[in-house]
Amino acid sequence: MGENPAKNHYAQLNQGEENEMEIFGYKTQGWQRVLCIAGYILSCGALLLLFYWKPEWDVWANCTRCSLEEADIVLLRTTDEFRIYSRKTVTWISVSALTKSKSDYPTTAEEDSVFSKAIMKPSLQVRSIQVQKIRYVWNIHAKEFQKVGALEDHHTCSAIHAKFGSGLTCHEQNVRRVICGPNTIDVPVIPIWKLLIKEVLNPFYVFQLFSVCLWFAEDYMEYAVAIIIMSLLSIFLTVYDLRQQSVKLHRLVESHNNIMVTVCRNKEGFQELESHHLVPGDTLVLKEGKTLLPCDAILISGQCVVNESMLTGESIPVTKTPLPQADKFKPWRMHCAEDYKKHVLFCGTEVVQTKADDRGVVKAVVLRTGFNTAKGDLVRSILYPKPMNFKLYRDALRFLMCLIAFAAIGMIYTVCVFALNGEETGEIVKKALDIITIAVPPALPAALTTGIIYTQQRLKKKGIFCISPQRINMCGQLNLICFDKTGTLTEDGLDLWGLLPSERNCFQDIHSFPADHSLPWGPVFRALAVCHSLIVWEGKIQGDPLDVKMFEATNWELEDNSTGHQIEGQGSTHATVVRPGPEASSAAVEGVTILHQFPFSSALQRMSVIAQEIGGEQQVFTKGAPEIVAMLCRAETVPSNFENKLLFYTAQGFRVIGLAYKSLQARKQSTDLTREEIESDLTFLGLLIMENRLKRETKSVLEELSAARIRSVMVTGDNIQTAVTVAKNAGMISPRNRVILVEANKIPGSLSASITWKPLEENKTEDYGSLEDDSQTERRMRLAVGSGQYHFAMSGKSYQIVAEHFRHLLPKLLLNGTVFARMSPGQKSSLVEEFQKLDYFVGMCGDGANDCGALKVAHAGISLSEQEASVASPFTSRTPSIACVPELIREGRAALVTSFCMFKYMALYSTIQYLGVLLLYWQLNSFGNYQFLFQDLAITTVIGVTMSFTGAYPKLVPYRPPSQLISPPLLLSVVLNILFSLSMQIFGFVVVQKQPWYSKTDIHSACLSVNKQMENSSSISRLALHGMRDGAHGQTDNGYKSYENSTVWLLSTINCLIVALVFSKGKPFRQPIYTNYVFILVLIGQLGICLFLVFADIDDLYSKMDLVCTPTTWRISMVIMLAVTLAVSFVVEEAVIENRSLWLCLKKTFRYHSKSHYKRLQRVLEQDSAWPPLNETFFSDSVAISVKGNMGGHSNPTFDSNEDTF
Repeated sequence: MGENPAKNHYAQLNQGEENEMEIFGYKTQGWQRVLCIAGYILSCGALLLLFYWKPEWDVWANCTRCSLEEADIVLLRTTDEFRIYSRKTVTWISVSALTKSKSDYPTTAEEDSVFSKAIMKPSLQVRSIQVQKIRYVWNIHAKEFQKVGALEDHHTCSAIHAKFGSGLTCHEQNVRRVICGPNTIDVPVIPIWKLLIKEVLNPFYVFQLFSVCLWFAEDYMEYAVAIIIMSLLSIFLTVYDLRQQSVKLHRLVESHNNIMVTVCRNKEGFQELESHHLVPGDTLVLKEGKTLLPCDAILISGQCVVNESMLTGESIPVTKTPLPQADKFKPWRMHCAEDYKKHVLFCGTEVVQTKADDRGVVKAVVLRTGFNTAKGDLVRSILYPKPMNFKLYRDALRFLMCLIAFAAIGMIYTVCVFALNGEETGEIVKKALDIITIAVPPALPAALTTGIIYTQQRLKKKGIFCISPQRINMCGQLNLICFDKTGTLTEDGLDLWGLLPSERNCFQDIHSFPADHSLPWGPVFRALAVCHSLIVWEGKIQGDPLDVKMFEATNWELEDNSTGHQIEGQGSTHATVVRPGPEASSAAVEGVTILHQFPFSSALQRMSVIAQEIGGEQQVFTKGAPEIVAMLCRAETVPSNFENKLLFYTAQGFRVIGLAYKSLQARKQSTDLTREEIESDLTFLGLLIMENRLKRETKSVLEELSAARIRSVMVTGDNIQTAVTVAKNAGMISPRNRVILVEANKIPGSLSASITWKPLEENKTEDYGSLEDDSQTERRMRLAVGSGQYHFAMSGKSYQIVAEHFRHLLPKLLLNGTVFARMSPGQKSSLVEEFQKLDYFVGMCGDGANDCGALKVAHAGISLSEQEASVASPFTSRTPSIACVPELIREGRAALVTSFCMFKYMALYSTIQYLGVLLLYWQLNSFGNYQFLFQDLAITTVIGVTMSFTGAYPKLVPYRPPSQLISPPLLLSVVLNILFSLSMQIFGFVVVQKQPWYSKTDIHSACLSVNKQMENSSSISRLALHGMRDGAHGQTDNGYKSYENSTVWLLSTINCLIVALVFSKGKPFRQPIYTNYVFILVLIGQLGICLFLVFADIDDLYSKMDLVCTPTTWRISMVIMLAVTLAVSFVVEEAVIENRSLWLCLKKTFRYHSKSHYKRLQRVLEQDSAWPPLNETFFSDSVAISVKGNMGGHSNPTFDSNEDTF
């Protein structure tokens, strides 16, 4: 039964967000409920179990559809490709206890808040549901479920100050507390019995239980007990692991759940309370000293320095500034754009320092509580991870379905054979069901998990930690890696190289660092001394590495004064003071006080401070991206050759920072000025030139990736020219290739935009024309472009405009886009997603600070952090080097190939056993208990555990392993090996019956001359064979012994070893099989035992194993059959299946083309002689869509790829 979303029955929850869901309303029906309970009883709980696995069937069976307003049960469905259902009960929250009389209706800080719209009159109740730890209440007016526990987004900056600045009343706070619930991130330790039940009800273990019951019914006691022990061990290990994770997570969050905080109460002053009582809208007072934040809050007065390492992995202190009061129209987030985080204090982070302003108190309005907070969101992402849609996992289910279909055919055959021979119905049912347990390998999930665990351990030894093991296989498919620049490709710290001062519209002589003479006292020196956000923390100067280097060059000292400074016209305020150090050159002042900071903003690309010389005037100092700083300066102060100088230094790979300043009017108080007023009419001071060296291993790693045909892309916040130069120096762009600068701009006064393609030539001399257009350059560029040797470079601003106005061009640009500069954190995430839409498997490698979003969105996010596990990404490298990227790809490829080997082996092992049993069923026979036990435990389980020990091959080859099980080489390999096994078993089965010594009734006819005792026992054996069937036991024989049984069992057992050897792939993705010593020793040991069973003639052993004696010639014949099978299987695997050139030739012959979007687009662009258009400008309303199917508009198959690789 499907959903037909009718009006009011259906809505969307969290529309447009990552956790978007569809919600359907249902009402419980009594008579349907009664019928279902009857069904549970009659089916002995099987129906209940089915409903547990399929909650939507439970709802459809027990309830009828209704509007969401009337619903007492809601059904939720995710909007991603998985369409996962969950069932929730609607609960009622009463707020009537908070009122003394009916007229005393609970009020909130504002009538238009969700709190007032959710309370039903006159019952004073609120309808709510809880989904993934978040509470939603029914909005009576909007007729929809809305999230509570967060301040509504529609508030403007001024409204937040006005409505919440003085705090909520006690009554408002109580109402909000009841509706929102406690402000805790509560992750209770899950009881062991709950974990146990959940694990036992897994479909796999239910199948195991069914198998075990069947084996007990057939007296397969030993094997049943062995499987029970294995299953219990597996359940115990899983439950133990889950319990450990639960305890770890509980400990991680409990420290912030209950601390004492001070809040402002409207008309009641300050009040101390426990943090779990906080609600959105409360006003928090932050006191001096270290404080852990129990919620997300917007800073409205004063400044804070916060350690956010818990969230970002970066231990650099971050300065937070108060929310401006100015804007009265735009919602506060829109007004602050990407910089809203500069005003938000996040839950779980630590306030290191507070600086009060002239109002004397540092205040923050509670923005989000509980699981709505940044930390809560993080914990929820661990509790409810995004499901993976990787072809391997989908194909695994199809593979199991095929085996079940295979088993169904065997069941029909079994029923026909035994029914025609007049067997009892009970026996026929048992034999038929037995086929399922043989055809579907019960050890498959355990074997696959083992391979991933081994890979995880190998990665850990190499300093790479993984918190999402299922992504390891995905690393084997990566074909594009995005790298952050600073701290990832280049050294983390910057070295001061020089300072190019500017005076009276002209650049002066460059001042080099380190220099013999110190910088003279003046505005430039003051800018270096005060224009930063450094603090003294734990006795050390800490902050941005760039700021640290810049400040150290002055030889001044930082004095973090918490006692307050009396500053003229300002009152008492907490301020940072910088003073000359012992080694500083003589300065005309005692020191400079930093009064106010506007921290660095990635959206504005600058930072500013207001500083005052002790006893002097107030001045503004600004530093940032040179082109941005120059725009803020008075035109007459910017040198005419500014652009040429900037290009000269950026083209050499230097990081260039622009400096500017101005004096403030004495009468104006700095706190009354807006950032726009302060950062205007500045005087240009010069350029600070910093050297950002490449890390030692960067070039070699990028060369290795390039040789393996894995694309490298740079995504950075730095200047575009610097980024292009670093890309060239690192080898991302080869010297022969050309760079095309893509510039997109919005046209002032209209809604359209323009896009221009300009060839970017490297700088040779100081008077430099970056964008040459002489005929020689044009010809050279056309030649490079014609041969596809070109790279696009664009800025974050251009990327944004292209995404909005030239959507159809974006995929074309991404296909050759190598450098993306001045990218904001949001744009980085968007870029990764756009690459994924083109069917690239994308890895992201960054330092974890401003790359958090991109690290989470990528198929494999690798954070270079010293912490063991950065919460930002699935993988964390302890060594801050990109050498971990090829290492991870190598291990991912090896893990992927191991998974395929395991699938193939398990398919063959179950099919070999299945074919052997079906052959013996023809004679109403089967394998004996110990025969099954030997194959399942001694052979398959041991091979399953040791096959995965093979390590990754050290060299990355220029192609990837297949991404799916259903690929022609893999299927052909499985089918051919099944045919070889079937041929050998049928041949042995038929030929043994043709032997002169063969007797259907006398199982000792072949070895009559062995001894008298055996002769005497033959009559007993014959009686056993005729008088007893499979279930009945005798002392000497249990009815399984026959020449066919011995032949088929020995052939099939050794055949399992043959396929294990043949399928254990070595090069090019794994090390040669002989390096896996344990596996080789296991195979040799198993082969030795099997050959011993073939040639040994020990009565007791043969009796236990249900084998019979055969002539030596027949035993040698069996060994020859096995040797032939091994030779044929090995030759076919090496000459056909693993012959890459043969498959490439077949692809060419049948004109097979990859279905990946980027491959299709490449083929389209190869035919397009007009692409890329050089030195041309297009406008957004005049560009025709030339790519079929609008390549830019498909949905995001984040964890999917249609690429078929052989």
